[in-house]
Amino acid sequence: MHPILFRVPLPVWAVPLLWVFLIAAGIAVAGAVGLFLGKNKPGAAAAGVAGLALAALAFQFKERTYTLGPLPIYSYGVMLGLSLVVGWYLTLGLAERDGLPRETMANCYVVTAVAAVLGARVLYILTNLDEFDSLGAMFDIRRGGLVAYGGFLGGFVGSYLFLRSHRIPLLPWADVAVPSLASGLMITRIGCYLFGCDFGRPLGEGAPGWLKGLGTFPHWPEGTLEHGSGSPAWVQHVKERGLDPSSHASLAVHPTQIYESLVGAGLLALLLLARRRQKFRGEIFLLFTFAYGVCRYLLELLRDDAERGSIPPSLPEHVLIPAGLVLFAVGYTIGFSRLVRNDVARKATQALAFVPAVVMYLILKPETFGASATLQYSTSQAVALATGLAASFAFAVYYKAALDHPEQAMALNLPADKAAAADEDDEEEDDDADDEDEPSEKRRPEAAAAGKAPRERRGSAKGNERAAAREGGGAAEAPDTTGEG
Repeated sequence: MHPILFRVPLPVWAVPLLWVFLIAAGIAVAGAVGLFLGKNKPGAAAAGVAGLALAALAFQFKERTYTLGPLPIYSYGVMLGLSLVVGWYLTLGLAERDGLPRETMANCYVVTAVAAVLGARVLYILTNLDEFDSLGAMFDIRRGGLVAYGGFLGGFVGSYLFLRSHRIPLLPWADVAVPSLASGLMITRIGCYLFGCDFGRPLGEGAPGWLKGLGTFPHWPEGTLEHGSGSPAWVQHVKERGLDPSSHASLAVHPTQIYESLVGAGLLALLLLARRRQKFRGEIFLLFTFAYGVCRYLLELLRDDAERGSIPPSLPEHVLIPAGLVLFAVGYTIGFSRLVRNDVARKATQALAFVPAVVMYLILKPETFGASATLQYSTSQAVALATGLAASFAFAVYYKAALDHPEQAMALNLPADKAAAADEDDEEEDDDADDEDEPSEKRRPEAAAAGKAPRERRGSAKGNERAAAREGGGAAEAPDTTGEG
């Protein structure tokens, strides 16, 4: 476990920040002009605003320089970059299978990724304002400092704005994007583990040795990082739990980073399996929102890092924690229990959904009323609860509509030009496959004369639904289940 994988040897050089920001502002303005000439007014406006912001920063930092030297490559930054690359191939592969236009989806992924990183950083800053002593420190994300839920919300907003400008419904995209969120959790939490942040509560004496080994974080050598003299767990234990400052490692804690990485792997498998029985656009997105909400709510009970923020009210823990589990159970009963087809099994799972709340109440219930400890939800717990319940109610509505109008529920409802672009992508792939697999002289004459039909895709990408998309985007009489009116 080490925060820095290696350092890139670079010469020491003082770079004036004024020129750095001015050059970046010039690039942004040039991009705005190009987008405006290409009749992309929303993109031009965004690039123009970015250019003005960079110009303002240039004059704010005109007297300052950045000393460039040996460049540390942080373990968290590497894992974050790896998650974005894996997410790119996963998302675009699923989008292609569903019949979404490839180029538009690629651009949407870039916008979503940037918005997600910004959202994750903004939520971290808002919950830890006292940690930053300068504006520059707020932009340094190589060492971590991102909140997963901020990334999800930022990516959601970025996707919505981009797709709205292209007249593409949000939910088909959301279905193919959320598996990359699960893979991102799986990968980036390894980065958290290597850095030592997002750690859990101290383990009990009876914990197995291998778990204690996983949950022990070192005291780094002095000078490893510019700020701090040890892993976050070691620093917090010295300050709050009486750990000897000469200790070479922290107390043994729950390695919650590994737990959440495993949650990400499990959610990825769940989402890919759920696609096989998908009934409406948005189902995979809502399933991820609810399932991750439940998992994150429970994981927060084991977290102990002080950088999570909290939200009122303060209530006794034996009331507050079980109350949240009851709400999740209600959400499951109303919404996702409908996925269980057998009536007896469905009712059994609905009853079992309330068992964790009862068990948690019995565990946390104090012997006397005066001994009751109070606490608040962490920021992530509150967001998990709110989004999980919203997903449950939305699932119930969309699922009922899907049963009434199954074909429309899986329609992409693409604009005519986007549907045609998706068809062209199909035909190009089929032609490329033919060029590789069959010599031209052996092709069947009837295929050459009639042309190749595009490969069938999931849902509305098939035959008659393609035609419906070209004619205006789906049956008018059926309820819209794609997220766009």
